[in-house]
Amino acid sequence: MHSATLVKHHSIGQSHSNWTERTGPLLVKLGGAAIDRAEDNPALFQALCDLHKSLRAEGQGVVLIHGGGAAVDRRLERLGLVSQRRDGIRLTPPEHIDEVVAALAGSTNTQVVGLIQRSGVPAVGLSLGDGFVARSAKATGYSFDPGCVGEISGGDPRLIHLLIDSGYMPVLCSIGLDEQGEPLNINADDAAAGLAGLIGCRGLVLLTDVPGVLDRDGALIDELTAAEIEEHIASGVIKGGMIPKVRGAFQAAQAARTPVTIMSWSDAASLAGLSHGQPAGTRILPGELAGAASTDTGASYSTTPWSDLL
Repeated sequence: MHSATLVKHHSIGQSHSNWTERTGPLLVKLGGAAIDRAEDNPALFQALCDLHKSLRAEGQGVVLIHGGGAAVDRRLERLGLVSQRRDGIRLTPPEHIDEVVAALAGSTNTQVVGLIQRSGVPAVGLSLGDGFVARSAKATGYSFDPGCVGEISGGDPRLIHLLIDSGYMPVLCSIGLDEQGEPLNINADDAAAGLAGLIGCRGLVLLTDVPGVLDRDGALIDELTAAEIEEHIASGVIKGGMIPKVRGAFQAAQAARTPVTIMSWSDAASLAGLSHGQPAGTRILPGELAGAASTDTGASYSTTPWSDLL
């Protein structure tokens, strides 16, 4: 384990077998910063392709979902449109939505598909609304009107599985369609959480600008439960911008009923190592898995392949 002060050897109860038996695809959320700096880090996209090829041996693969906030900012700025954020989301008035779609579903999605195919894996660019993969509706959980901002309300994952079965890597942007076929801008982290549950993935990896959650001594914490997250926030171990990142990861784990790994997009070697059972980043456990982990039956995480516990 990475952290000397927070090493844990949880036991795996019988209920944990339901998690290790999950053999779905691996969902990876790629942030806009990684895309903007793609030419400086070609190893990242090669690692994603190698991971996809490794999972293909099991009949599965990698599904990518990406953001692209900086690309949206640049496009709106060129057009003289002022973009505002509130409560962690981009306000998207009707006069902005076509430009957001152009940036995310157009140039950014095409760029990511090109980066994957340059590394040797066939990729197919999609929006969340394509093929009814994800049904979306206008977001209602805010005390203000966010404009054309959506949330996933259901969907049909067959297109994703069809592409994976045929050897393709699906690459999705976070643009949804409402019941009238009108586009909605969905926060990429929220979209990843919703999509993870829809496709029955084995795990969700959030590639960020940090290596994971660090303890007071700067050592990487291997895994966290909800209780530990709040404990570390209260003690100041988790602070600043890491607070919403970790809480969001736990919410995603709960929504998808699968562990979520926070790791750095600049650490391509660790990403590639996931397919070989090597630990990486900080793994956020959903409630049921955390409960199963505390049941003492003699086995421990240290004897279970990391790839089985993604």
